[in-house]
Amino acid sequence: MKLSATIITLDEEANLGRCLASLRGVADEVVVLDSGSKDRTEAIAREGGAVFVHQPWLGYGPQKNAATDRAAHGWILSLDADEALSDELRASLLRLKADGPRADAYEVNRLNWYCGAFLRHSGWYPDRKVRLWRKGAARWADVSIHELVEVAPGSRVERLAGDLLHYTIRDRAQHLRTIERFTTLSAEALLREGKGSQAWKRFVAPGVAFLRSYVLKAGFLDGRAGWDVCRLSAYATWLKYDKLRRLARERR
Repeated sequence: MKLSATIITLDEEANLGRCLASLRGVADEVVVLDSGSKDRTEAIAREGGAVFVHQPWLGYGPQKNAATDRAAHGWILSLDADEALSDELRASLLRLKADGPRADAYEVNRLNWYCGAFLRHSGWYPDRKVRLWRKGAARWADVSIHELVEVAPGSRVERLAGDLLHYTIRDRAQHLRTIERFTTLSAEALLREGKGSQAWKRFVAPGVAFLRSYVLKAGFLDGRAGWDVCRLSAYATWLKYDKLRRLARERR
């Protein structure tokens, strides 16, 4: 079982070294597909033994599929640069390579890092993602936000033990920048889908989002980090529908 790890990058010098180190001894090849980094991303990739490829930005799904198409081996392990394999997940992958696969694709639990702590509640865990598959058994969907892997009909999916560590948010300022970017993409997607009339949800959906994540999904157990992430997630919900309202008004 030969495995190619694929990573897309843009100015990821702060994260890429950690990601590559976690793959050492697990991946038989690492492909880094870069869309124009100006920092040390290329040097770090080459120092880590990765195949480094320049590719102008195609969009999240198409960019990740382009990385898959560059891979030499029959199994794809797709990671983001700000992710890394936990020790348990590394062990699971090594056992899988030794014993041979029983499924066509594998999903993993993703453990998200937020402002100095891993969140195990708040709706952020287990955050399951399909990240390993036999070539031809899955592809990244062509979507503008929250890209996901689409598994081919009839393919068998199993789960690997261990967490994929996602170092997602370093501080509140980064979280606010992320919210600003993704709420714009979300509002534009809703408008394209003809859902401009849903703008009224800005009055109801934020409160529902907060109660769901902080109470029903036990965000309070994550302490201060849980309070912050649930509160800002509610704000992001309001902002998404407020942007949708403005976009729909401009279109009219």
